[in-house]
Amino acid sequence: QVQLVESGGGLVQAGGSLRLSCAASGRTISLYNMAWFRQAPGKEREFVARINRITSSQYYADSVKGRFTISRDNAKNTVYLQMNSLQPEDTAVYYCAATYSSRMEANSVDYWGQGTQVTVSS
Repeated sequence: QVQLVESGGGLVQAGGSLRLSCAASGRTISLYNMAWFRQAPGKEREFVARINRITSSQYYADSVKGRFTISRDNAKNTVYLQMNSLQPEDTAVYYCAATYSSRMEANSVDYWGQGTQVTVSS
């Protein structure tokens, strides 16, 4: 198994930025497609972004496209989510995820991090 630990969450004003990190241990992230999901109060866990293990192709939910950037550093065994132009609607617990599957949805995720809280104030 791989262990995933998120960090970098916090409280920011609308329009601000945060950079989340996901540190992996136990196995290398090069084995997996990596992704970020989020879950807001009263809502289901939703897909945010993913990065392919081979091509590093990036995919984003429409709600964050153009504002968020996912990246990976295999040497550091870490995945990042750069979040810019944050809005109150982005407030959620953000989860790092690893999967062997090509379908990056919650039901296909093999490993989850513990989550990190992101709160955006207006």
